[in-house]
Amino acid sequence: MTVMLFRDDPYLRTAPGRVTAITGEGGLILDQSVFYPTGGGQPGDSGSITWDGGALTIATAIKGDGDQIVLVPAEPRELPDLGQEVTQTLDWDRRHKHMRVHTALHLLSVVVPFAVTGGAISAGRGRLDFNMPDAPENRDAIEEALSELVATDAPVSDEWITDAELDANPGLVKTMSVQPPRGTGRIRLVRIGQGVETMDLQPCGGTHVARTGEIGAIKLGKIQKKGRQNRRVYVELES
Repeated sequence: MTVMLFRDDPYLRTAPGRVTAITGEGGLILDQSVFYPTGGGQPGDSGSITWDGGALTIATAIKGDGDQIVLVPAEPRELPDLGQEVTQTLDWDRRHKHMRVHTALHLLSVVVPFAVTGGAISAGRGRLDFNMPDAPENRDAIEEALSELVATDAPVSDEWITDAELDANPGLVKTMSVQPPRGTGRIRLVRIGQGVETMDLQPCGGTHVARTGEIGAIKLGKIQKKGRQNRRVYVELES
């Protein structure tokens, strides 16, 4: 397995690692990773790894077998040897924007209280698809409510529950198209706010900012009709 360093500290930008495997396609598997792998609508991280006598640009990270994370080189280059100690470094600006957008989408799911049918994140904007047959009457009200939630500077934290606890609280799952991964016996929840002031609590494996204020200024983008029942709503960072 690959230890997911980003899970305990999403602000970790660089870390050592050791090459434990090389895939047939030339991907690298390390014993631990600061790189988040593509999943849940969030892109895989990019960056670089260096070692004594070599360097490699990492285009993205993807999930491998089991709990492995595969680092995908940007181009064919000489790879480090098995067992080689390396230093991994994130493209931090890109990752941080993913964190800001991802957290903003959690808030969007609070302001637009419909079931989520899909979503995607990029470095600058993101979108959620809602099971919402009619267009919202007042988009300005949605944008204002979203900005107000950002401005509360509420804490963002995570916690874990068992599969059985999730089964007893099915309302925690907002997404219709993707169910939380099972099999390990526990599921990660992301909470925005705390105690009675909790705004949002739902299963999520992605990376988020520590407080909503860190999202910064945002605006509502396009609202598009996608099929008979679906509306696609975009959120954009303003800087």
